Amino acid sequence: MTRIHSKLDSLASRLVASNGSREEDEDDDDAIFAELEAEIENDADAAVRDRGLEQLRLEMQRAKEMRENAHGRYMEITNEKEAIRISANEPHCVIHFYHSNFRRCEIMDKHLAKLAPKYYATRFIRVFVENMPWLVEKLAIKVLPCLMCFIDGVSKDRLIGFEELGNNDAFETAVLELRLANSGSVLQKARNAYESGVTYNVSSSSNTRKLRRGEQTDQDDDEFDL
Repeated sequence: MTRIHSKLDSLASRLVASNGSREEDEDDDDAIFAELEAEIENDADAAVRDRGLEQLRLEMQRAKEMRENAHGRYMEITNEKEAIRISANEPHCVIHFYHSNFRRCEIMDKHLAKLAPKYYATRFIRVFVENMPWLVEKLAIKVLPCLMCFIDGVSKDRLIGFEELGNNDAFETAVLELRLANSGSVLQKARNAYESGVTYNVSSSSNTRKLRRGEQTDQDDDEFDL
């Protein structure tokens, strides 16, 4: 049954991360579903067959609904009301508040784009701060890049700048991944890269040094004014 669970996870990830056309996606999904269904039906344990088939159907439906709602993709939201709706309605949501003038925001984008298809249960979006004046004021966002993490519509954590990521532009995606996992923003399974011994000190608050936009540095974050 463990092997079946693993395949179900793979199915859901492929459903949301697929880059082909819609018709090709559906053909591929049907093939994966048929393979899993045959494997479950051939199991000698009747209880496993019943539970597995039901779980397969539920997972298939859930993954399709998530893909239709842009899970598995890192995308930009330009409408403030839509950003508020997503943060309020998604069970897990990570919002990157960015500005196009700040290089570190581009670096954060690259890492989040890698994590979005891996953690399809979490909705990853980016928002341009100048399009979100009410949210920026409400959440007291002053330093960029800033990640706001919502769980069941409630703001649970924020990651400001790179200080908690080693304060280095060359940090690995795994460091950000662990940081988000420890705050509950992404749900990791027991089998992951951190079994190899990677650890990181996690705090839900930052004391990132603020800079004025005109200063030049490779290792500091930026304060902005709307």
